[in-house]
Amino acid sequence: MLFHRFLFVIRAVWQRHRPLLLGLFMGLVLPWFLFVRLAREVWEGEGLPGDRGILEFLHAHASPAQDAVALALSRLGGPVGGSVLAGSIALGLWLAAQRRAFGFFSLAVVGAELLNAAAKMLLARPRPDLWVSLTPLTSYSFPSGHSMAAAALAAAGIVLLWGTRGRWVAVGLGSAWALSMGWSRLYLGVHYPSDVLAGWVGSVGWVWGLHVLYAKQFGELRATWGAIGPYWRGSAVQALARPSASE
Repeated sequence: MLFHRFLFVIRAVWQRHRPLLLGLFMGLVLPWFLFVRLAREVWEGEGLPGDRGILEFLHAHASPAQDAVALALSRLGGPVGGSVLAGSIALGLWLAAQRRAFGFFSLAVVGAELLNAAAKMLLARPRPDLWVSLTPLTSYSFPSGHSMAAAALAAAGIVLLWGTRGRWVAVGLGSAWALSMGWSRLYLGVHYPSDVLAGWVGSVGWVWGLHVLYAKQFGELRATWGAIGPYWRGSAVQALARPSASE
């Protein structure tokens, strides 16, 4: 009886809040699950199986043109270039009197940077040392700060523009920005693929978590949790059992 009631509760919440639950899983639960798994692998001194192989492949196919592109991306997504870009967007939102969007965007970008710094200090993963990089670095490697900042900016932009006609432009440009930044870090040999992947999924999880808090979905989420009590006590369970019998 207890198990059947549990199934009815799950079915009730799923039927009534499917879009919300799917969004939470894809945007919040899954990214943070992957981030924690990657962090555990790094903590245990392993990382992804292809970490070294991917870097060696990229380095074996290096060229002067790719060097120039990777160095330009490194500068654009670095502390100075990234701050100017994010600051310009934030200033534009403020001048346009979009205070809520300004607060969301600022928390998304600054929060991602703080999370990155905390993870670097906690895990203290050394940088790759497979060849002499064009931009040698001595700070910790996991997760990639460039990748995390680029993904946070892209994810925040997509969220803010999703309800407009520019949503797919934001998806295309944001994805290209985050992917190219990740490629540059691997090409330059200053990060492992697991560092870059962790930066991407960590930012997606962080930004989507903020979106849930800022959007109307937070009220819907609270209502969902509040509805579980009546479901579990049996009144709604019995009501849901009747339609299921006629299906």
